[in-house]
Amino acid sequence: MNPAQLAPHDDAPGPLLTSGRDADVYALDDDRVLRRNRNGESVLREAAVVRHVWAHGFPAPQVFRAEGADLEMERLHGPTLLQALAAEEVPLREGAVVLAELLNRLHRLPVPQDDLLAVGGPDDVVVHLDLHPGNVVLTESHGPAVVDWSAAGLGSASLDVATTALLLAEVAADEGGDYSNAAQVLLVAFLAAVDHDPLPALDEAVRLRIRDTTHLVEGERELVPAAAALVTRYAHGAHS
Repeated sequence: MNPAQLAPHDDAPGPLLTSGRDADVYALDDDRVLRRNRNGESVLREAAVVRHVWAHGFPAPQVFRAEGADLEMERLHGPTLLQALAAEEVPLREGAVVLAELLNRLHRLPVPQDDLLAVGGPDDVVVHLDLHPGNVVLTESHGPAVVDWSAAGLGSASLDVATTALLLAEVAADEGGDYSNAAQVLLVAFLAAVDHDPLPALDEAVRLRIRDTTHLVEGERELVPAAAALVTRYAHGAHS
């Protein structure tokens, strides 16, 4: 749907740019957006992660204000990686490397010392847990930059990689789908370029994905087992 066709809410702070499954994003001006959780959930944890990665030079939007369900951030201009791949402006293997290098770079950041972010183990790193081509904006100012940090926190790098691989594999596993073959190429190239092996955390990623009643749309849950099989098949070759 064209963002211009999206109906704004009565209390909208500005034009509605996009509406996701959990939140709406409004344009405040040319430099700022406001991301508002529709369920009223606090954005403080998400803001803590974004502020940390931004402070360490990772390509993410700058946070200006976090209050209640509202997160005011820098407005990033450019197409998403998904749009660029679909338009064949970015080759599939190049797009896969972009995803892999973003995760590799994220997992090398220091772990924040923030009470909002609980450390579960000694090997925990900063994780995004929803990195896919639709959440990467190709900007002139930052290069490829990552958005939508609502699932981010501290955790296993392998789980982060497994989650991204599973999301790509779900598209690849949709036989007859318009983007199935392209997603398979993307998956194989991603697994070859990413630093961490997804297999130790693949079962956990599958459990989390299947239990995700908020984000899974009709028909996606049935694709998860076949997607996991594809990740297993291609990760064995990439990390053997």
